[in-house]
Amino acid sequence: MTSTVEPSLSAMAAYCTDPRIEVATTLPGSYYADAAAWLAAKERVFARTWQWLGDLRDVRDARSLSPRTLLAPLLDEPLILTRDGAGTLRCMSNVCTHRGNILVREACNADTIRCGYHSRRFDLAGRMTFMPDFELARNFPTSADDLRHVPFRTWAGHGFASVDPIAPLEDFIGDVARSTASMRVAAFDAAPSRSRDYSIAAHWALYVENYLEGFHIPFVHRELGEAIDPGSYDTTLFRYAVLQTAHARKGEAAFDGSRRVAQGRPVAAYYWWIFPNLMLNFYPWGLSINHVVPEAIDRTRVLFRSYVGDASMLDVGAGAGLDRVEAEDEAIVEAVQRGVRSRYYGAGRYSPTRERGVHHFHRLLTHFAGDDGLLPPPDVIA
Repeated sequence: MTSTVEPSLSAMAAYCTDPRIEVATTLPGSYYADAAAWLAAKERVFARTWQWLGDLRDVRDARSLSPRTLLAPLLDEPLILTRDGAGTLRCMSNVCTHRGNILVREACNADTIRCGYHSRRFDLAGRMTFMPDFELARNFPTSADDLRHVPFRTWAGHGFASVDPIAPLEDFIGDVARSTASMRVAAFDAAPSRSRDYSIAAHWALYVENYLEGFHIPFVHRELGEAIDPGSYDTTLFRYAVLQTAHARKGEAAFDGSRRVAQGRPVAAYYWWIFPNLMLNFYPWGLSINHVVPEAIDRTRVLFRSYVGDASMLDVGAGAGLDRVEAEDEAIVEAVQRGVRSRYYGAGRYSPTRERGVHHFHRLLTHFAGDDGLLPPPDVIA
């Protein structure tokens, strides 16, 4: 499937990011109020990248079905995950090919997908198998009557889908998978009581920018700054990802020795960002996922989902007080949302040592929205 938004592409031509961080300027304040650029990102950025669908626990068994929605309300594409009797997991459109009814509305077990509108039926591979009162229809059925398969991949018990991916999921998340292989992420237990949804009155990109630098930690997150050492904060760039490594202060909670980085410094947290809107936060206790969902040009929903690997490490170190940290981030991002709309604000500059992640995000964003989404290898852009 190829998406086109030609009327919006001209709006993106004004936005570019110099690859030289030492001379580059940030995105101008006008970007965050540009409705045409926001709509262009819908098709040029979000439809061409991989979106997190959640964990796959409810489709572990044969003949299980689970409805999902791809990035609602922005892309808002109804999907269904099915696992057939042979154990094959698929992601397909959840829309009946007859008149467009939603087929499956809640997770269930079944051998057949049956439309509740006119009783069209499909097998768990998406093939139409039955339709009443179509005996006189000519050239029926065809492949168009089967359910459309959607690009789908998995990692560590989590599902990812895309409308029209510009590159394989491996290109986006492969570095994460290799880095965390010893953590056995797939074995982590879901923790619904530690999961939240937050609504933020700000452009989605401002929330991402804030996440991508530890520069603000001593000034915005006093208690977090007591658990980690901002002075030794590391940022590593990958083609479609950024890793921020936060080192623990002496005596604070940290990963065990097998997961320490160079010079043997204890690690308090690994913060992985996957372009454009997924954060994977690894703490000694497990994984916290932030899925950033654009709802409007000035409103963003953030889904926090927690998966616990070592309950004994909960509520200590950098992985403690996440609700407080989120509230502090929300307050500063909403203040920035007001500020960038000021007639007296133009654009800022990047700290070459502290804001490399933000610069990389802006480069990706403007490449995707106005070009083909491809960047030079990370050793060129780092």
